[in-house]
Amino acid sequence: MDLRASAKEPNFKKFQELLKALELKSIVQRKKKRPLIGVKLHFGEKGNTSFIRPIYVRQVVDALWDAGGRPFLTDANTVYVGTRSESVSHLTTAIENGFAFAVVKAPLIIADGLTGKAEVEVEINKEQFKTVFLAEAIMEAEGLMVLSHFKCHELSGFGGALKNLGMGCASRRGKLAQHSNIAPQVTAKKCTGCGECIAHCAQEAIHINPETEKAVIDPAKCVGCAECILVCPYANIQIQWNESIPVFLKKMMEYAYGVMKDKKGRAVFLNFITQVSPACDCYGHNDFPIVGDIGILASKDPVAIDQASADMVNQAPGLSGSCLKDFSPGADKFKDIYPQVDWPIQMEYAEQLGLGLREYELVKI
Repeated sequence: MDLRASAKEPNFKKFQELLKALELKSIVQRKKKRPLIGVKLHFGEKGNTSFIRPIYVRQVVDALWDAGGRPFLTDANTVYVGTRSESVSHLTTAIENGFAFAVVKAPLIIADGLTGKAEVEVEINKEQFKTVFLAEAIMEAEGLMVLSHFKCHELSGFGGALKNLGMGCASRRGKLAQHSNIAPQVTAKKCTGCGECIAHCAQEAIHINPETEKAVIDPAKCVGCAECILVCPYANIQIQWNESIPVFLKKMMEYAYGVMKDKKGRAVFLNFITQVSPACDCYGHNDFPIVGDIGILASKDPVAIDQASADMVNQAPGLSGSCLKDFSPGADKFKDIYPQVDWPIQMEYAEQLGLGLREYELVKI
């Protein structure tokens, strides 16, 4: 659905039609009364405003109740310093961002417990991992509805349904395993030793060298969460672009495979291509969007919906005033912002794993 609206056809009415097209009853198992359906989304870091609007989430919850399910909203804790690194702060942030029960009519459950240790080990026997560690509540849910704000991302090029599955559904240990081989590097000549990166490093992997008074990152402790890259006020910390990014992308797809291993036929996906920001919603701010609002996509195939979302963003004209260098329709906007991220790798590997197909047909509501 696009976001054109009128008095006779408001966006809420169009969104309800989109949900009907998904046939939500197909993910509700009827073996028991009202099975538990996890609504996986990102509640947004405190200070960020580009996450999915709670009023849309309420419509999803209502539709799931009507389909015979018992929905709950869920996400897993983060590995970086922020307002979602443990459940108390995470739930507080979610409520402050508008996801209170009075608004969404569903309880909020942090899927990997109080400190991110409530997990399920799933055997997958793939190229990067033999087993993966996934958030317990997500794995115990009998159905899954994945709501993703589609935006750019500094490690994967973009974040959509697949990243929401692979990274978003992992426990803290699972997130660490995916990031573990990506260590940024400080440009020593430009470093002022301000210590901003140290304050934001949850792993205590950064220190000031007493001789040079410059920041130094310890690769043995670094988990590659990339927060230091964004918080450095002088842009002096960068990813060491090597084989790590392709490996990271494959790791994330294998985690998505682990989530879907027992959810085949019981998961649906919504991508909100709105306020497409240049970086993840995990940061406490969001930059000017790179394209205008495109619409909301729905599918039962996480690969197809992400491929379609990426294509629609790239086909759209870039917004003047954004961080893009090339504003022309058809330009690869993800590589424009993150030129060293070969984002199609994740799509090719996801298809290879059997998560879905990159070919798709767009049906407009």
